[in-house]
Amino acid sequence: MASSKISTCLIFLQLIFLLFVFNSANAQLKVGFYKDTCPQAEAIVKKVMDQVMKVAPSLSGPLLRMHFHDCFVRGCDGSVLLNSSTGQAEKDSPPNLSLRGYQVIDRVKTALEKECPGVVSCADALAIVARDVTVATMGPFWEVETGRRDGRVSTFSEPLTNLPPFFANISQLISMFRSKGLTVKDLVVLSGGHTIGTSHCSSFTSRLYNSTGKDGTDPTLDSEYIEKLKSKCKVGDQTTLVEMDPGSVRTFDNSYYTLVAKRRGLFQSDAALLDNSETKAYVKLQSAATYRSTFFKDFGVSMINMGRVGVLTGNAGEIRKVCSKIN
Repeated sequence: MASSKISTCLIFLQLIFLLFVFNSANAQLKVGFYKDTCPQAEAIVKKVMDQVMKVAPSLSGPLLRMHFHDCFVRGCDGSVLLNSSTGQAEKDSPPNLSLRGYQVIDRVKTALEKECPGVVSCADALAIVARDVTVATMGPFWEVETGRRDGRVSTFSEPLTNLPPFFANISQLISMFRSKGLTVKDLVVLSGGHTIGTSHCSSFTSRLYNSTGKDGTDPTLDSEYIEKLKSKCKVGDQTTLVEMDPGSVRTFDNSYYTLVAKRRGLFQSDAALLDNSETKAYVKLQSAATYRSTFFKDFGVSMINMGRVGVLTGNAGEIRKVCSKIN
């Protein structure tokens, strides 16, 4: 009887220890992590981004997407920023070839290093930039948790298996988000980031010319929208850019959901949101809502959730001096 009680006590103590270790690792990611070591960090990033957005507002979408692509591969560790002399880094992988704005992150990092050498990670800089470009396009503000450290590994193959492809169905999307600890609501909310930015025709022309509907079109895509897209994107077009949220490409709003509800989502992964009861309900809710609605608050919450994926904290990783190469 006594030994049974001792065993139970030991198991309880082990659980408490594991919970402590888990929580202490996550506790290192917090709002205001740099308040003592680099109190002007976010102000420095904002100053640079204000300058960038004045001359290159089209980078808002790509920079927001870069943070997403970083977090879904090896966690939010800045690995998407690393260069490879042999072309074998994440940024060289097909899903990342359309990313733009690396020079902006370099510019931000240079400003941070000038004020606080070796303090602010590239992963944190990217997370703050993602928030700031959202705000710059009239989107929501959220408090960015910081304390991430930078990874030392970046491989060509991992984006191919970790980033949700534009042709994914709803089951694949849900599975990939859940594998990162994200919910179905996070999926449909973060998809709303497609309200800003553009896409190459090659990401969706299969829906126009090589699908299962009439004349090879995708039956889940609005027929009038198909004709508009065909006028811009011919078979084999690899260079033309198309707005993901026509008429609102540089304004962060909930009009993306209106388009998806009307079967005018650009990607197959957008249309897939209508194939699940929870994601469809959210699309319908936001498409019928007034400007901002609950989407702004939801987006901030889901960006915080995504920003916690696979982070390196404490003594793990490093603080890169230059974002494109390990120390």
